[in-house]
Amino acid sequence: MPAGSAPVRVFVLAGNGTNCEAETAHAWKLAGADVADIVPIWEWAAGRASLDGYEVLVLPGGFMDGDDLGSARACAHRMRCTRPRPGGPTMLEEIVAFVRRGGLVLGICNGFQLLVKVGLLPGGADDPRPVTTLGPNVRGRFEDRWVRLLPDAASPCVFTKGLSEFELPVRHGEGRLLFVDDAVRQATVERHLVPLRYSLSGLPTDRYPFNPNGSEDNAAALCDATGRIFGLMPHPEAFVTRTQHPRWTREPRDLLPEEGAGLRLFRNAVEALRGA
Repeated sequence: MPAGSAPVRVFVLAGNGTNCEAETAHAWKLAGADVADIVPIWEWAAGRASLDGYEVLVLPGGFMDGDDLGSARACAHRMRCTRPRPGGPTMLEEIVAFVRRGGLVLGICNGFQLLVKVGLLPGGADDPRPVTTLGPNVRGRFEDRWVRLLPDAASPCVFTKGLSEFELPVRHGEGRLLFVDDAVRQATVERHLVPLRYSLSGLPTDRYPFNPNGSEDNAAALCDATGRIFGLMPHPEAFVTRTQHPRWTREPRDLLPEEGAGLRLFRNAVEALRGA
């Protein structure tokens, strides 16, 4: 197909406590995706659905499995052990193969927690092992607020290319990014695998509430070295139109346009897949 015309088909995982799949699928359609299917996890686990025929896998927000054992940990075990077809690859192995053939993976909030717990971030498909975690917020309580985010222009992340500082909402109790040791943290930072940081006045910040959870290196997100696997704690699907912003009735349109800042992340991915 010529550049700009390749179809973009999105697989949005759902079930067992996810609660943002409809909004996430809608965001992909607004961004220009041709298909955004909401697929229950048990359909995939039973072999009645697969990643074949899709270009994007999305792990949306919510509280999968009630966050039993810790956020997304139960589902991480499921993905490592479940084989949708007898004798075939596990769900995790299917994701690894999907990424290696050029697919994109997006994890939002609970989905980011899942990518970290299953080991796909920051190591990616070539080194899927847990070297970070997302623990309880440093203040020990659920945070529901809007934050400012500062992109790293040097990051390979497909989703954040060309973005400047912007706002998104967070709503989580376990969003504090922690590295297993200083060597992993240093390597992640040096490779620019922290594409978004909590910010204040244009600079990364560890001040509460601007950094709502106390993440190391003020990290709000991670990506792998290819830039095709991306997870973030804020919710881009919750700010795709002006009217989703709490100040939409007070801010002029030149400061708060009709298109919400979150939509840019989805559009970046669609354009990358189409070769635009």
